[in-house]
Amino acid sequence: MSEVITIGEPLVTFASKDPDVSLVDAINFHKIMGGAELNVAIGVRRLGHSVEYISQVGADPFGDYIIKTVLGHKVGTKYISKDPNNFTGHQLKQLVTKGDPDTFNYRKGSAASHLTSDVINKVNLDDVKIAHMSGIFPAISDTAEETFRTLLKRIVEKNILVTFDPNLRPSLWSSKEKMISTINELAASADIVLPGVEEGKILMGSDDPEKIADFYLKGERTKTVVVKIGAEGAYVKTKDGDSYTVKGFKVDKVVDTVGAGDGFALGVITALLEGQPMKSAVLRGNAVGALQVQTLGDNDGYPDKDGLKEFYSKEGVQE
Repeated sequence: MSEVITIGEPLVTFASKDPDVSLVDAINFHKIMGGAELNVAIGVRRLGHSVEYISQVGADPFGDYIIKTVLGHKVGTKYISKDPNNFTGHQLKQLVTKGDPDTFNYRKGSAASHLTSDVINKVNLDDVKIAHMSGIFPAISDTAEETFRTLLKRIVEKNILVTFDPNLRPSLWSSKEKMISTINELAASADIVLPGVEEGKILMGSDDPEKIADFYLKGERTKTVVVKIGAEGAYVKTKDGDSYTVKGFKVDKVVDTVGAGDGFALGVITALLEGQPMKSAVLRGNAVGALQVQTLGDNDGYPDKDGLKEFYSKEGVQE
């Protein structure tokens, strides 16, 4: 079994190549594989750690493309099933140099949204050290939410460390109220919660990093909250009251912001797997995020071990 496990919906993404142009006016697109949790899995593997990805795709060319591409990244596909009755989710995505891109999704009723909880009982968690969970998968359908909760319950029962990224996708939820209540409930089962300041405004009414951290530290299992504050880095606060800010890295040019948050998560996860303290883990998260925003694609900027060392050397950082 793998060190890391995650669950999500993979998407075939037709990404605009025209910077800061609306999807209405964009002409040039290229096909890539997307999905926040899958981005994390790819980055974790690239930094030398084993990872298993739970999902479902359609029995169609898009599904075959997903499986082929995941295998190419050496991410575990043991728990990716094929659904002959439903399609693989796909989307159009805007290219932006700041903020979040506009997307247009074709995923309602997708194969992943029909992934049932009975699949979770077959998942081997014996060697899993960290489970990365996000707020996207439970948003895509009631079935997916039930499956997500079943997995989370098993993970908690086995006392596996859980990282949780809210990853808000308002368009996928039936209502804003449902999104807020569900995300905050799920976050309480995580050891480490990874919200952004803009997510804090939506989920608990403040963009103050310390207030956001205090809110999520009320969670039953939550020991640490890491609040992403953009180019400034990240604010960390723990259950015992320790708090500090880890500065971000300056980049010469932002090419595409997509995948930066997932890069941050995988940086934290891999450093913790290697026994590093939280401060070093957050520093790595900042580094991977900075590398990602300088590239096109959802995960093209994620480094391997040598790439990370080279970046640190350039920045004068000793990990």
